[in-house]
This record gives sequence, structure tokens and C-alpha cells, in this order.
Amino acid sequence: MPAPDPELLDRARALLREHPLIDGHNDLPWQIRQHTDDGKDLDAYDLTRRTPGHTDLPRLRAGGVGGQFWSVYVPAEIGSGFARMQLEQLDLARRMIARYPDDLELCRTADEVERAFAAGRIASLLGMEGGHVLEGSLGALRAFRDLGAGYLTLTHNRNTEWADSATDEPVHGGLTDFGRAVVREMNRIGMLVDLSHVAPTTMVDALDVAAAPVIFSHSSARALCDVARNVPDDVLRRLPDNGGVCMVTFVAGFVSADAAAAIVPAHEKVSRRSAGIADPGALRAIRDEVMAGIDVPRPTVADVADHIEHVARVAGVAHVGIGGDFDGSLIWPVGLEDVSSYPVLFAELMGRGWTDADLAALARGNVLRAMRAAEAVATV
Repeated sequence: MPAPDPELLDRARALLREHPLIDGHNDLPWQIRQHTDDGKDLDAYDLTRRTPGHTDLPRLRAGGVGGQFWSVYVPAEIGSGFARMQLEQLDLARRMIARYPDDLELCRTADEVERAFAAGRIASLLGMEGGHVLEGSLGALRAFRDLGAGYLTLTHNRNTEWADSATDEPVHGGLTDFGRAVVREMNRIGMLVDLSHVAPTTMVDALDVAAAPVIFSHSSARALCDVARNVPDDVLRRLPDNGGVCMVTFVAGFVSADAAAAIVPAHEKVSRRSAGIADPGALRAIRDEVMAGIDVPRPTVADVADHIEHVARVAGVAHVGIGGDFDGSLIWPVGLEDVSSYPVLFAELMGRGWTDADLAALARGNVLRAMRAAEAVATV
């Protein structure tokens, strides 16, 4: 890939200093759990220096990141113990944030995010990934919200008892009555409904019920890369009426059809081999073994920009954001290899004629608006 234009790159960095990026999804807490004895020793994964993964404080600063939804992920494949592991992941993420008080600040609201920006800290929000962690309990949902969870992805790679996943055999036709109750309760308590990972029927049912904006924390456009994890145009067209935001992801297999042809079957193999395994180190070993055996053509920054522009054309510039999913995959577009690389993407969009106002909306304005609208709907 040609090197980005130095002048545009400087402009992109300046824009992100003025309008720091809020990214919708980063799997650093799970990465820490994999590398540090279930996350018990945060000293062993020091964010002040370069880490084994894609994320650390110097690279976040270099990337112009001012806000991050940290994914507090629990694999559905483990089969049981979901709620306990969810508590552990929330605890791990909160301890991680508290360990770096000069750089990170736990936030729950849009105003708190703005105050963290003003103080020079990275606003740290928490996103639960997969409704299986509720174990069928709205009480658990409320308790997780009280612990700081800002969104819930309704499913992960497998169906729940109340919602169909994009990557499982459909059994409900979307949401069940309990699934609709989950969406309503999330609206009531001011928790964002995240529709990444869910089946299109679930997306439609959630949009039919939702009284507040939804997000897709890390999904791209299905019209450009026809994989189950991406968002169809008919759903994107509904975002203006809902006020929601599709946060485009960088995962190679969701950006490029050529990459998807190699990666998607490998992900399915990883999921099958992971069934019933709870140990994060063992899960990482399975993933690394499977992925090491495939040859994946890597997409480029331009491919990611194409997805952003497609969402902007179909849903509107006010309804697109960025959810890189760093530390959640192994293969990335050329030029977007870690959290320091966001300015490269913004330079690409500048070269395509995006205005500073539209880029500021992409970086943080759209998701902050969605958060404020969800807070306005909440009754608690």
C-alpha cells in the first residue's frame, strides 16, 4: 500500500487531537486474561510500554483515541458459568482502568466522556459481548449495568435462549418475547443495545422495539463483504429513524470478500474446537493453531474507507462510527495494524474529500449523540 500523504496525515492527527476518537470495541480485557493467569496479575501486562497485542497507552495516544468501549467478553462456547465469568471480566476491566488513573477514566455517560476528554484522559466505557451472560435474568442485566456496563451485544457467535445470532442456525426467527423485554429494559436503564453479531431478523425485531438509538459496535457493510457478521442495507436504512450508529470494524474477514473466504471457515473451526473450554490460554492456543495454518490476502485502509463511505451513503454521515475490534482478531488491513493507526484511516478519508465536520462526527460526535439520546429515554 502506498504511504499516506504526509500533509494529510498531519491534518488527520491534528483533527483527532481536537476531536478524539471514540472506538466501539476493543478486546484488551480478554487479551489480558489470556496472558496473565486469568487476569489476576495486571502488572504482568503493563500498558505503559509496548504490549504483545494491539493496544497500550502510548499507541492509544498516538492513534488519537479519546474514548474506548472496552469489551468485557465472555465466550458462549464455554457452556456454563457465564454470569460468574462476566463478573470477573467487569472486575478485570475496572481494575485495569483504575491502575492508570492519569490516563484512563471509567465513564458511564456522555457528559462523563466529555469531562474525561477535557482532563486529558481516555474515557473508558464497558461493553458486554453476548446476552448469554444474563442467564435469562433481567436482574442480572440491571446488576451488570450498575457495575458500569454501557452496552450489551445481544448475542455472540451462538444463539441465546431469546435471540438468534448471525453465525448460528436460527431457532427463534429473531427475538422472543423475553428478548423484546431485554431491549425494553435496556432502554429503561440507559444501556445501549448493540446489534453486532446478531442475525438480521434480530436486528429488525430490536429496531421495531427500541425506543433509543442502537449501535453496531463492530460491524461493516454486507453489501461490500457478504458475510453474516455485517449489516444489510435494509437495516442500515432504518438507522436515521432510530438515531443509531454502525461502527465500522477493521477485521480483515469482515472487510474483504477474499479475506473472508479464508477466515470465516477458520473461525467456525475455532468455535467448534472451543466448545466446553473455559481456560483462556487454551482458547488462545486453539485460535493461534488454526489461524496459523491459513493464508489470508490482507485488505487495505482503502477497503475500510469504502465500508465507511457505504454506510454514510446508505444511512447518512450522522450514523457511522468506528469499532476497530483490536485485540479481537489476528489479521488486519495493511496500514491498520494497531490502535496507533486511526490517523492513517482519517487521512485516507480526507483525501476522498471528507470535511472536518463529517470526520469529527465519525470520530466521536455520532456515538456521543446516540449515548445522549439513550440517556434521555432512560427512566432510572
